[in-house]
Amino acid sequence: MDLIKTFLRWILKRLYKVEINGLENLERAGDRVLIVANHTSFLDGPLLAVFLPGSLTFAINTQIAESRWLRPALKLVKIFPMDPTNPLSAKSLIRYMQEDHRAVIFPEGRITVTGTLMKIYDGTGMIADKSDAMVLPVRIDGAQYTPFSHMRGRVRLRWFPKIRLTLLPPQKVHPPADVRGRARRQQAGQQLSHIMTDMMFATSHYHSTLFDALIDARRVHGGNHIVMEDIERRPFNYNKLIMASFVLGKKLAHLTQSGEYVGLLLPSICTTMLTFMGLHSRGRVPAMLNYTVGARGLISACRTAQLRRVITSRRFIELARLGEIAEELSKQVELIYLEDIGKQITAFDKLAGAVSGLFAASSYRRHCPQDSPDDPAVVLFTSGSEGAPKGVVLSHSNLMANRTQLSVCVDFSSRDIILNALPLFHSFGLTSSTLLPLLSGMKVFFYPSPLHYRIVPEIAYDINATIMFGTNTFLAGYARFAHPYDFYSVRYVFAGAEKLHEDTRRVWSEKFGVR
Repeated sequence: MDLIKTFLRWILKRLYKVEINGLENLERAGDRVLIVANHTSFLDGPLLAVFLPGSLTFAINTQIAESRWLRPALKLVKIFPMDPTNPLSAKSLIRYMQEDHRAVIFPEGRITVTGTLMKIYDGTGMIADKSDAMVLPVRIDGAQYTPFSHMRGRVRLRWFPKIRLTLLPPQKVHPPADVRGRARRQQAGQQLSHIMTDMMFATSHYHSTLFDALIDARRVHGGNHIVMEDIERRPFNYNKLIMASFVLGKKLAHLTQSGEYVGLLLPSICTTMLTFMGLHSRGRVPAMLNYTVGARGLISACRTAQLRRVITSRRFIELARLGEIAEELSKQVELIYLEDIGKQITAFDKLAGAVSGLFAASSYRRHCPQDSPDDPAVVLFTSGSEGAPKGVVLSHSNLMANRTQLSVCVDFSSRDIILNALPLFHSFGLTSSTLLPLLSGMKVFFYPSPLHYRIVPEIAYDINATIMFGTNTFLAGYARFAHPYDFYSVRYVFAGAEKLHEDTRRVWSEKFGVR
């Protein structure tokens, strides 16, 4: 048996370059251990069986245990068949664990179809509680990109992606002693769910720069995957987004200095994100300016962040009626107009951008060799309601951690379409509605104003939006003017930035069926 295990380990390591981290945590856990892992593919069981040392028992569904095609493989490991309809199965496993055995359970009960955690069964938490076993979380990452997963059509599948197994420190599931019965079972399940969620966050690759994360998203979802669009109806896939970012970044590099804070006075449209990522491709830091605060507020923000240059658009200045404000601002800083930059872009620039896009990782590192996840990534400003606007500098890790926290808690999918009418100068609009979808393979549709209460619902209906973010004020406004069918495709609505009123929550639930 050991010889077969060694051979399988050799095969899997050669095929998938399997990397295992944290094996010392298995030793620290002791003899009575409940190993809980996320379930990404049919490879998960074999991976744990051959790469985790010692004797392990796999708790599996009785129907799977009786499957003909799995029987030969199951003979290579100890199995503990469990009937989910029979409570005695769990009691038998608890008694087995109390005899100081190590058991493996996939608490989701099935292979994920979202790429993240699905439902965590309370029963697994109860087993950990009743058996008084140490819980050892194990993250399996990479197997979801193989054809042995259920992610076809959601991510780009590859036959032999790199697979990582990460063992985190062992923990205990212990609800309060005075909690009994069903309430104790539920609390144990909640504690286990928190352990699994924390595991997914801790082992996610959030310690990276935004541009590195963009390149990684293209690798996962494919260059032709469409990720953003706006009212101009010119969709951008990852290839086009990265190429355009390099082209624009090169032009902006001639007008700015490395590490410089550069103001952006632009609405929520695709061009703004191209400019944002273009600056990042050359190591500049965007400072998102709030165009609603007037000339005095903008000038104060520029002084606070020590901005010397602000990128804007003549068309935006005209449509938003910001001519007088732009004139006042131009007396303090240099205004760079995107229309002027566009006229300077040649066919050679586009060709160079395409080549850089093909070798995006090396091109980015060549231009920004010193960029670190802990470096500043963006400057945001307070509203100025309590005096002059204050600048808030957020690092790449700050933004990536916020985006990752959302992605591990909610079943987002690359098939989701996010309608973003929030301004990008606000952290809610930038992080949740923009960076989250762009770096997670979801499509984001930009609309430049959240105040168009009649139009935004029509846009949601037209693009089949599945996710929306908004403040209570905006959501209440949409609810007043929307037809009950406008939000027929919406799965989630996230409210933030201000308290959600009960009336708003109720009307969305009753009128649109969104909870």
